[in-house]
Amino acid sequence: MDRKNQINIWYVLIAIMGIVFIRDLWIQSQTIEAIPYSQFETYLDQGVIDTVVIGSRTINGTFTTAQDGKTGFVTTPVTPNLADRLNDTGVTYSGAVENTWFSTLLSWVLPALLFVGIWIFAIRKMGGGQGMGGMMSIGKSKAKVYVESDTKVTFADVAGVDEAKEELQEVIDFLKSPKEYGSLGARMPKGILLVGPPGTGKTLLARAVAGEAGVPFYSISGSEFVEMFVGVGAARVRDLFEQARKAAPAIIFIDELDALGRARGAGTMQGGNDEREQTLNQLLSELDGFDPSEGVVLLSATNRPEILDPALLRAGRFDRQVLVDRPDRAGRAQILKVHMKKIVLAEGIGLDDIAALTTGFSGADLANLVNEAALLATRRRGKVVTMADFTHAIERIVAGLEKRNRLINPRERRIVAFHEMGHALVSMALPGVNTVHKVSIIPRGIGALGYTIQRPTEDRFLMTETELRDKIAVLMGGRAAETLIFGHLSTGAADDLARATDIARSMVARYGMDEHLGSVSYDSGKSSFLGDQPQGYFERTYSEATAEAMDEAVRDVLREVSARALEILTDNRDILEHSATRLLEVETLDEAALRDLTKGMRGAVTDQQEDKTDE
Repeated sequence: MDRKNQINIWYVLIAIMGIVFIRDLWIQSQTIEAIPYSQFETYLDQGVIDTVVIGSRTINGTFTTAQDGKTGFVTTPVTPNLADRLNDTGVTYSGAVENTWFSTLLSWVLPALLFVGIWIFAIRKMGGGQGMGGMMSIGKSKAKVYVESDTKVTFADVAGVDEAKEELQEVIDFLKSPKEYGSLGARMPKGILLVGPPGTGKTLLARAVAGEAGVPFYSISGSEFVEMFVGVGAARVRDLFEQARKAAPAIIFIDELDALGRARGAGTMQGGNDEREQTLNQLLSELDGFDPSEGVVLLSATNRPEILDPALLRAGRFDRQVLVDRPDRAGRAQILKVHMKKIVLAEGIGLDDIAALTTGFSGADLANLVNEAALLATRRRGKVVTMADFTHAIERIVAGLEKRNRLINPRERRIVAFHEMGHALVSMALPGVNTVHKVSIIPRGIGALGYTIQRPTEDRFLMTETELRDKIAVLMGGRAAETLIFGHLSTGAADDLARATDIARSMVARYGMDEHLGSVSYDSGKSSFLGDQPQGYFERTYSEATAEAMDEAVRDVLREVSARALEILTDNRDILEHSATRLLEVETLDEAALRDLTKGMRGAVTDQQEDKTDE
């Protein structure tokens, strides 16, 4: 019987018993009257009492004829010689034999039952709702079990990661027919690690494997293994693998593996008994004793593979690593197609156009983009989602929420306008730089007083030294415009300056693009366990003289590129002033308006062009 139906039946039974009890009380109130003892003696003298039952605390009786519509009565005894009075009046009477064992037993049992009930409630809370065995079953796995009907996710719901799907297709074939798959002596990898940035669909891909194979899917996060009690994590690992073996063929999916599989000894005190290390050791032991022919596959996902323990990644444990990277342009179009099935689109929207504007977006970012566009269309009470909604949604995600109510004084507003136009004009003057889509002086996000949106229209995987210098020039364009027009600098270029400095330092220290320092990499670029941290003094692998030379080289790059940006704006000062004035009037200029305002603009001579001229 279904538990829900069983609970409903108990409700009905309790309701029926309650109705019967209330009915008896109502009948007694209508037929039996509670009278004082003096009235009882009066009725005796009048001879209207038929029978009497005498108890230790009450006297119950019936009338020969109904009195005021009542056929019976109840009163409290007072006189000790009641039997003589009843004999004199000829009333039939008897004594009620009262057994007090039930009330005595109840007075002892009820407090004990109350104590046991409170204890059971506390145990259930401590054991996570697992009943009397809650405390004892603390080592049980907390994995959520899904079947094919629960996941409802297939490869058709996962787009933009075709290579990863091909890698996992053989896992599905193995789970469907494990005996046939090993006919040639091949064995299935014990563990498959999905590696990639956040939001690229690693968890969704794992659930799609379970949905395609139609097998139980045990999903658990790496952080759920580790508890405050020593040994609990190891016990949960054992229990998880034991459950999966019983339900084989099955899939075990451990999300955020870095919470459990971080390199041992990292960040812990020497000689300490770390609960996380015990859990990791148990996982390694389970993988060693893991028979692939049982039909159980271990999938895991992480976005920090560099901090995982080497013993976890060796052959025979996690044999295969599948990269789930950010999608390319074609992949983004496929992902957008999947998510756009849920919204009402206007005619003529090109998926490829939106994909071109979303370079660097992950699958989660694209899902959020489609949702934001639908919300914007709903907010303006539109019947369909238009391309303008997607454009505004991209701006909202990239630049932040517009803050039109933020008041800026006219002088600061003028500085912001020239600053943003400086970025735009330098970008439009340099060849091969990302296209400027919009310039605005409407504040957005936390601290942006204006913004210039540049979105690459194609995927790039490497950049030349000239392109990096052009990128720095665009960042320094706002600062150069302030210097040219106002003759001073402001704090508005702080973020631009920091980003430009990072690029210049990478050129010098990582990419070996300085002729004096030579083709040497002084910065490995490895991230620490707490994220990207600059190298400390004692972590340097180069001398103090080299560090000083690197600082000087970074300053030279920024000085040269800043002078180049200032030269571009000086040559086009009339266009800069005219465009900034127009921006102050309309607050926002799109790509078409910028092209109209910058007709006849004189471009910059690139380093490559200078080389050709010299030749």
